[in-house]
Amino acid sequence: MRSKYLVCLLFAGLAYGQAAMPAAPPAAGAPAGQAAAPVPDKAPEVKVEPNEAVITLKGFCADTSLQGDACKTVISRAQFEKLADSLQPNMSPAIRRNLGNNYARMLRMSSEAEKRGLDKGPKFEQVMQFARMQILSQELSRSLQEDSTKITDEDIEGYYKKNEGSYEQATLARIFIPRAKQIVNPPATPKVGAKPAANQPPTEEQRKAAEVAMTKLADAIRARAVKGEDPDTLEKEVYADAGLPGTPMSTKMERVRRTTLPTNHQAAMELKVDEVSEVISDANSGHYIYKMVSKETLPLDSVKTEIRNTISSQRYRDSMQGFQGNVELNDAYFGPARGLPVPPRTRGAKPSDMPAEDPD
Repeated sequence: MRSKYLVCLLFAGLAYGQAAMPAAPPAAGAPAGQAAAPVPDKAPEVKVEPNEAVITLKGFCADTSLQGDACKTVISRAQFEKLADSLQPNMSPAIRRNLGNNYARMLRMSSEAEKRGLDKGPKFEQVMQFARMQILSQELSRSLQEDSTKITDEDIEGYYKKNEGSYEQATLARIFIPRAKQIVNPPATPKVGAKPAANQPPTEEQRKAAEVAMTKLADAIRARAVKGEDPDTLEKEVYADAGLPGTPMSTKMERVRRTTLPTNHQAAMELKVDEVSEVISDANSGHYIYKMVSKETLPLDSVKTEIRNTISSQRYRDSMQGFQGNVELNDAYFGPARGLPVPPRTRGAKPSDMPAEDPD
């Protein structure tokens, strides 16, 4: 019994111990919370009866008096699926095979460890105690996650009304003006017989003048945009005046949501149709001017899934906060604090979560 318990304990750690990978961020201009979901492996149709063997360990048995083909350990489909489902329901074929190989190996290894008395002593008991705490914590995390998904239509509708501005979708035109004009100084005259020199770097005075020139240009471009001039035409002039190479991209931005814009650019969502924003300046990149082309509020039905996921994430995050903080650690021993993230939502094991099969 102890060997079987240890196998389950260790496999639970394998299945739960890995942090779930974050979902890929939505593409630019796409609504938040709509990342592409991975396509799981399709489980094959099960043609094995519950009492039929799915794992047979030859030469391994509890009765040491048995020899040859008589000594074997058989794991039925029902026994194996009881373990598999406790680790991850609807396990994919790839993970299930990986689990089967590792289960067989660990049965043999744990049995040998018991023969050597490795399950005795304070070290083993301490590890078991910690593993039990870890699994219980992860089971609580799973339970809290399940609780967080219990969301009613009234919850969704209330959240939508409270955060209606977050579900506005706009088509914008954005004009970009770089922070500084390009400066190309001619190379110094080389000495006779020397290699041609590289272009001279701009002086501090030139850099300041180049930044002032672009700030003035941004104000002038905005004034012309307010008068109704075409944003794409204005962007081409900016490129020419700033000395930027190549052809500028279209200024049009479609399906823009408030959350897809940088925080200091989100005021653009408050614009009325055909209205032009003030110049928004970013110290590291340059200046931005927005014009509202069109705007709509997405209907509730189209964002229900997004809202459900948002509420669920917030509830889970809030429920986990109560188990963190109010802890004092000795910095002289542990080193400086770096902050503790909220534990990831339990999602079950993935192929990369399980140990690789032994090459032999």
